[in-house]
Amino acid sequence: MKEITIDYALRATWQAVARMYNEEAKHFDTTMAIGFTLLSIDPKTGTPSTALGPKMGMEATSLSRILKSMEEKGLIIRKPNPADGRGVLIHLSDFGLEKRADSKNVVLRFNDVVKQHLSEEKLNAFFEVTETINKLIADKKIYTENASNH
Repeated sequence: MKEITIDYALRATWQAVARMYNEEAKHFDTTMAIGFTLLSIDPKTGTPSTALGPKMGMEATSLSRILKSMEEKGLIIRKPNPADGRGVLIHLSDFGLEKRADSKNVVLRFNDVVKQHLSEEKLNAFFEVTETINKLIADKKIYTENASNH
């Protein structure tokens, strides 16, 4: 294939971003996965463990390994969910809140630097493209009988 495909551009870019985040996470003695999890947990009310996987687009087994590691590091506390007797709420410890702030700053810095190098128009176009791709996939319009003329 002579021209770059859309999926290749998405994959290669995400892999570069993930490598960059993991490199930066090392300075905070953590990983991108833990940083992402910290940002996905509601800092005030906690988050049901069952809601975290879908929220992060992650399999339950991978998430449970990350949560176990986070609990061992003292980043999170598991508490019974008062709304669901069988459920568990994941809360951030004080240390988890500190590390969440670090993760948030790393993400905001990435966003700020990228925004400095792109016009608002280009950034809006990027978000429009990603939204369209996600909608086409969600609506199953890529690999179905009524998908576009291929």
